Amino acid sequence: MTYRFHLHKTLPMKKNNMTKRYKKGDLVYAKVRPSVLLVVRLYIRKIYHCAIQNDSTANELLYFDSELRPYISGISIIKKQHN
Repeated sequence: MTYRFHLHKTLPMKKNNMTKRYKKGDLVYAKVRPSVLLVVRLYIRKIYHCAIQNDSTANELLYFDSELRPYISGISIIKKQHN
């Protein structure tokens, strides 16, 4: 009986770089509700914790990076996306 052993070269593990697009205090909006401006409060474990701008009583909203878009003042992003 013969056994075959395959030796695999082990590669160094990649560091899990947490690349965040938005910083604390940035204005963003969610794709599902583009009319509501959000303020980024925290970024923890690939999730953005956002608060509705000028509404301290509202609950904190959680979004993944792909669900958010940057708010650019003076430009109507909503109109551009629908055209």
